Amino acid sequence: MTLRQRPLTWFFALAFLLSWIAWAPYVLSENGVGLWHYDFPAVAGTTQLLGVLPGAYLGPIASALLVTSLTEGRAGLRQWVRRMAKWNVNWRWYAGVILSVPAVLMLASTVLGGRGPAMPSAMVLTAYLPGLVFQLLTTGLAEEPGWREFAMPRLQRRHGPVRATLIVGPLWGLWHMPLYLTDWGGDEVTWNIPVEFIATTIAFSFVMTWVFNRTGESLPMAMLLHCGVNNFYSVGWGDMFPWLSNSYTTHAFLSASVIAAVVLLVTTRGRLGCPPSDRSLPTAPPHPDQRTLVLGPPK
Repeated sequence: MTLRQRPLTWFFALAFLLSWIAWAPYVLSENGVGLWHYDFPAVAGTTQLLGVLPGAYLGPIASALLVTSLTEGRAGLRQWVRRMAKWNVNWRWYAGVILSVPAVLMLASTVLGGRGPAMPSAMVLTAYLPGLVFQLLTTGLAEEPGWREFAMPRLQRRHGPVRATLIVGPLWGLWHMPLYLTDWGGDEVTWNIPVEFIATTIAFSFVMTWVFNRTGESLPMAMLLHCGVNNFYSVGWGDMFPWLSNSYTTHAFLSASVIAAVVLLVTTRGRLGCPPSDRSLPTAPPHPDQRTLVLGPPK
C-alpha cells in the first residue's frame, strides 16, 4: 500500500502515531499514570501546554503537511496553504459563530442545570477574545488543518458529506483517548466519559461539516467554531455556572451537538452545505494511483 494509493490512510495513521508517541512521556509521568516520576512544569497555570500541545502539532497538521508534500508536491502545498488562509468570508459568519457558540452552550447548561447563568465577571469578558485567539493558535491550528482541511474534502469527494463526517467524527474523538490518562481528562474518569466524548465529536462534526461547506471550505471558520467551544468552557463556563460540576460541560456539549446535527441533517436533506456537483478537492490533478480511496481495498 503506497502513500499515493492511500493518502488518507497514511494521514490518519501518522496523525495517531505521531501524537501518541509524543504524548507517551506525559501519559507515563506523574501528570498521567505515574510510571515515570516526573512532573511536567505548569505554564500559564497548566501542564497541558508542554504535555499535550507538542503532540497535537505533531499529529494532524504535521501529517497533513507531510502527506500533501509527498503526494502533490509544491502545487499541492500552495493550494493547501491558500485554503488554510481563507479568511475572506462574509462577516455574518464570524458574528454568527462567535455569538452562537456561547449562546447555545449557555442554553444547554441552563436546561440541564435547571438554573440560568450568573453574569460573567469583568475578568471573563476581558479575557474572552484573547482566549479565543490563543485557542486558534494552539488547538485550532494543531487539529483542523488535518481533520477538516485535509481529510474532509477528500472523503466528501468519494463518500458524500454524511459518510465523510461519520469517518472523521469518531477518528477525531479516538485520537484524544490517551489524554484521558492524564491531567487533561480530569481527576475522575469513568468509562462513560470518553464514550460520551466520542459521541460528541461525531455529532459536533456534522455542525463542523456544514459550516466548512457553507463557507466555501474556509478552514478559519472551522477553527473558530471548534475553538469557540473550547474557549467558552475554558474562560467563561466556570464563572457563569459555578454550581454545576464539570461533567455538565460534556452533557451540555453533547446535547447541543446532537440537536444541531439532527436539525442540519433534516433541513439540508443530508447535503450539509455540500452542493451536489461539488467534489471538494480543487487541487493539483491526482496521480493515477490516487483514484482509489483511502480506507478500503481498491475497487
